[in-house]
Amino acid sequence: MSQPAGVHVCKNCGNLFNGNYCNECGEKVILPQDRSFRTFLNSMFLALTFADNRFVRTLWVIIKTPGFLSREFAEGRRVKYLKPLSMFFFLNLIYFLFPLIQLFNASLRTQLNSFHSKVAATTVARKMIELGVNDVNSFSIIYDQKTTRFAKMLVIVFAVLASLPLNLMYRSRQRYFTDHVGLSVELVCFNLLINAIFLTLVVNLAHLGAYLDEFVLTSIFIVTNLFFLFRSGFIFYDERGVRLVLKSILMIAVLRVTLEVYRMVLFYVTIWSL
Repeated sequence: MSQPAGVHVCKNCGNLFNGNYCNECGEKVILPQDRSFRTFLNSMFLALTFADNRFVRTLWVIIKTPGFLSREFAEGRRVKYLKPLSMFFFLNLIYFLFPLIQLFNASLRTQLNSFHSKVAATTVARKMIELGVNDVNSFSIIYDQKTTRFAKMLVIVFAVLASLPLNLMYRSRQRYFTDHVGLSVELVCFNLLINAIFLTLVVNLAHLGAYLDEFVLTSIFIVTNLFFLFRSGFIFYDERGVRLVLKSILMIAVLRVTLEVYRMVLFYVTIWSL
């Protein structure tokens, strides 16, 4: 039996429909022009560059209005923006291609100067004996190569850890656990974009590496994250006044501790894998 002109049979669910998209499952009708070389090049360009309106719009919202993206997703308005996790994985990939700023990637030298340095030094000494490595510099090369790969996967651990104090501080704001995690993912995206990728570009282009010591990095981290926490507290949690200021300042201290805990987790995961 022939089907009426203009009516398609969905290749996915078998539904009969008019137009180019199935009204049941959304599957698209593949037209001859969809198989052209021009369409192939366009798809490759979009896949490699994320050059669509949603990508640019999502980036700008994260920078300009922290907390707005998380609020839109929490309240079900998601079509206009990229998913925070998709943005996170893309920015994470870019950052770890050029991990100049020791933010979520921590070298052995950074670990040995952290709050758990004494225990870390003892652990490193034992591992060196176990591996038969006598030179710390040689061990550092082995460690740094391995820890970079783990850091790519474990950054999401930082986001989950950072969401826990948000659950406590804003527990009366009618937000669910996944909402707090979503805001934490947006916070990580903000830091990857501003305090890692953008800062790395500025340092390289302006040759400012000699001025980028721990004090400068910490100051930049505090200022930028205070901006994010203050704006997101106002927009996402609808917090106001002195309570918003106090919670933002407290969260800065919590983020610093969270970063150190994340680096400690990263250290021991890397050591155990050697």
